[in-house]
This record gives sequence, C-alpha cells and structure tokens, in this order.
Amino acid sequence: MDLDPRRLARLPAHIALIMDGNGRWARARGLPRVRGHQAGVEALRDIVTACAEWEISYVTLFSFSTENWARPRPEVEFLMSLLQRYLRHELDMLHNNKVRLRTIGFTEQLPTAVRKDLDSAIRSTAGNAGLTLVLALSYGSRAEIAQAARALARESASGAIKPDDIDEAMLAGRMQTAGMPDPDLVIRTSGEMRISNFLLWQIAYAELWVTPTLWPDFRRAELFTALEDYAARNRRFGKVES
Repeated sequence: MDLDPRRLARLPAHIALIMDGNGRWARARGLPRVRGHQAGVEALRDIVTACAEWEISYVTLFSFSTENWARPRPEVEFLMSLLQRYLRHELDMLHNNKVRLRTIGFTEQLPTAVRKDLDSAIRSTAGNAGLTLVLALSYGSRAEIAQAARALARESASGAIKPDDIDEAMLAGRMQTAGMPDPDLVIRTSGEMRISNFLLWQIAYAELWVTPTLWPDFRRAELFTALEDYAARNRRFGKVES
C-alpha cells in the first residue's frame, strides 16, 4: 500500500489531534493507566514523523487540558514527568525531521521544571523550517476565548480601539493561535463523539474524523486513511456547491 498522501488531490495544512484512549488501552491489558500514557508516546513519534515526511505544515496536539488538572495527583505528576522525558529524549527526532515546536495554553500553570524544559525545546527547534508541532498544554478553549475577549476589552477601555470596530479577525488576532491557519482536519481517537473544549473558535469549519482506535494503537496507516477521506470531501464553507 502506497502510504504517501502527497499523491492525493488535497492535503490539510493543519491537523488537530485529540489523543484519547490511553487509559482504556491500559485497562484492557490489565495495566496501570500510566502504561497507556507511555504507549501513547510511541504513537506520537510515528504520527509526528509521518506528518513531517508528508509535508503537513501544522499539527496541534491536545496534550493536557485545563480540566486534566482535576485528575488524581499521581497521574498528573506522571504526565508532567512524561512530558519532560519527551522533550528531552525526542529532541533529536524533532531536529532530524525539521520540526519546530511551539505551545498554546496557560503554560504558566505548569511546574517550573517542565516550563524550563519546554522553553529549552522551543528555543532549540526555533530554526527548523518544516512541520510546526503545537502542544496544547493546560489548554481550554473557553478560557482562551475569554482571555481574548478581556484583551479586546482592555484595548477598548484604553481608547486604542472602538467597540464597533471589533470583528472576527480582530478577535482571532488575540487568540493564542494568532498567526496560525485554522485546522482543516480534526482527528479524535477512541470513538468519543465530542470536541472536549478544544479549539472551539478555530475549528468552526474543520472536517471531523473519529476513529474507534485507541491512541496508543493509532499509526500512520490509519492517519493516511483519514487523509484519504479528507481529500475526497467537498468543503463548501457554508456556500452552495458550484
């Protein structure tokens, strides 16, 4: 099977990924939840490498939500340590694939040691000119929209802008994703049919693709299937088909 989607009629410039199912993957095997998170790193390596090879411009990963802070403390601490290990051990992979790392989210809430490693990886990969890998960390879309609204309110109160001048483009410019294209394709693993407070503003016209495959089992062959499905869709953006 030819797994090079560059032969397809159209590819998404930006893929957003909701990586779900680590806990269920571990439970099905009688393993602790943390083993599912560890296995998920293997899937992530394959998907990031594939997207870099296939010349996808942006991939945004829903890595840790604002709601995830409510999980049991040992699990949260493990996820933070796993993030640190990823940032350290996968740095060569990112460089070899010319991947540039950036983040969205309220990263000031992350532990100091995690922020240090994150900042170091972002600086180290800043000169890479291939795929931009966006980690959504301590991210919640409603909180992001509220933050953008507060920024516009402050500018309006100061007289820098007039309330009647505020439009969609102006609000988008205050989002944490400012300067990035909106996602063309949202992929969610594990079969759950929900968005989970992820990029609500940005995915207004994104194509959705849901698979029952749990994240640790998701690999480039299934990603290729999603891209084939995307390429066959007619994106009208609310307009009548011509």
